[in-house]
Amino acid sequence: MKSILNHNELSDTEFIEQLNNCSINPKTFNHEAHLRLAWILINELAVDKAIKAIQQLLLRFVTHVGATDKYHTTVTIIAIKAVNHFMQKSKTEKFEDFIIENNILKTNFKALINCHYSIDVFTSVRAKSSFLKPDLLPFE
Repeated sequence: MKSILNHNELSDTEFIEQLNNCSINPKTFNHEAHLRLAWILINELAVDKAIKAIQQLLLRFVTHVGATDKYHTTVTIIAIKAVNHFMQKSKTEKFEDFIIENNILKTNFKALINCHYSIDVFTSVRAKSSFLKPDLLPFE
């Protein structure tokens, strides 16, 4: 089987399937792929269920590839909330169009997060293991 290095080469179904069975190439699962996962799950499940589903998928995947140290609960949940926020304003129906329209999610995500979290909250051990609400500006 050919090793896919760009998540865009996979259909949404293949992408989710490969995450579910932990067969996706870890190099394929970059920041944009995380955003795509959020977009797919929000479309399929709505935001509250998507938050639970993405945590389960990512924890299973990082455990499988031996990268549990890279998982960050607050980042994961706030990413879903950020994607959902931009989806509410978007008229696009494809992720490729959505990410072009809302490029800040891809190119300046850290700055977006820093508007909502002070650096010490964002980098805390507690924020990594459990969700912390924004301490600077609410994100709903």
